[in-house]
Amino acid sequence: MSNIEKKILISGASRGIGKSIAENLHTKGYKIIGTATSNEGVKHLNKKGFVGIKLNLNDIDSLNNISEIVKEEHKDISVLINNAGITRDNIVLRMSSDEWDDVINIHLNGMFKLSKMVLRGMIKARWGRIINITSASASLGNRGQSNYAAAKAGVEAFSKSLSKEVGPRGITVNCVAPGFIETDMTSYINEKDKEKLIKQIPLGRFGKPDEISKIIEFLVSDKSAYITGQTIHVNGGLYM
Repeated sequence: MSNIEKKILISGASRGIGKSIAENLHTKGYKIIGTATSNEGVKHLNKKGFVGIKLNLNDIDSLNNISEIVKEEHKDISVLINNAGITRDNIVLRMSSDEWDDVINIHLNGMFKLSKMVLRGMIKARWGRIINITSASASLGNRGQSNYAAAKAGVEAFSKSLSKEVGPRGITVNCVAPGFIETDMTSYINEKDKEKLIKQIPLGRFGKPDEISKIIEFLVSDKSAYITGQTIHVNGGLYM
């Protein structure tokens, strides 16, 4: 399947890692459908030449809306990249039910629903790629991120199971687990804490979004056809 025949759905495509993935794949000739949580984000995606769709993975009406759009206009999605994410950090004793539920709903339940949404078309085509963005936190754990780490670990376990279900139909399912990447999600870290974290990273720096998007580019391509059920760690050596 040539690049121009591949339609890619990327959740959380207007910022950070998702933005880098969308822009890189677009330059390679892929058709990009990107989601954003705000009208401003959707406008940004449309200006880039993508198809922008507003989506809140924590809202059933929003999920039903994108399901209808996919069913009516984009049955032929070849690649799904589950990238959208949030953090609601707190230690367990202080974590509210909403902080737990929001993170689980967006990272784990949302990923499940989007994956199920596109699978029928991939099975019919006997070709597909599902790539889930997880985190080093799934393997390392992280104080104050029990919700986030649990959700990402769940995504990795889900991906292994799904890869066994759909492998015979020519569909691969893999995860990419970034470490600390220079995006909005890490911009809150103050310089003192950042210096401490960098000391734990053998390569001595935070990663850049394009260092993730290049791995995604490979996994989307036919060059990765014999890789499935795997988690690829991109973290500068933070987790080995």
